[in-house]
Amino acid sequence: MTIAHQPSTKQDILQHLLKHASATAQDLAEALAVSPQAIRRHLKDLEAEALIEYQSVQTGMGRPQHVYQLSQKGRDSVAALSAHRFPNRYGEFAVSLLDTLAETVGKEQVSTILRKQWERKAIEYRQRLGKGSVQERVANLVELRKAEGYMAEWHKIEHPEQNPQTQFILTEHNCAISNVAESFPSVCGHELEMFAAALPDCQVERTHWINDGEHRCGYLIRCKDD
Repeated sequence: MTIAHQPSTKQDILQHLLKHASATAQDLAEALAVSPQAIRRHLKDLEAEALIEYQSVQTGMGRPQHVYQLSQKGRDSVAALSAHRFPNRYGEFAVSLLDTLAETVGKEQVSTILRKQWERKAIEYRQRLGKGSVQERVANLVELRKAEGYMAEWHKIEHPEQNPQTQFILTEHNCAISNVAESFPSVCGHELEMFAAALPDCQVERTHWINDGEHRCGYLIRCKDD
């Protein structure tokens, strides 16, 4: 059974694990409002399909708990389903092409090409985000990222009185160009620059990075004019 045909509860389990990195059966039951017995049946099916894996963790004097997380196959599958990402073979082709370019013209020239690509993308984003409020533009940016294959979301930070800046968190739970980012991590730096250029009245900094072993990429967006 492919993930595209999973019942909705299984899809919910996979997406929860993508967003939260790990969870017990009880955690999933509470988060999804499904009985623990039903959750365990779904987990057994997903484990059989190699979409999830677990570790036994001892907490207290009772039996060890199974803590579930996505396998690499599960991460790739749920990200592709949720975000309509291109199949992995296109990512592999992109890496092969960049490797060939690096051998032909040198790594520095490839870095220049990648920078030019992100500069063009930043101009496109800035035009498509419109001239609304920062919140509206951040929301539009997330929609653009979703269309490009990212499982993205945003929320506004309710800042304390001592920090009057309006702030937002943009989170991407998968990387639609993971194959390229692993081989050419400089693209992640260009991505950060791209967001900053697309939101010129904001400061943008990375808070989480999948390439550092974290389960998401996160960006803090601060309004400069506050």
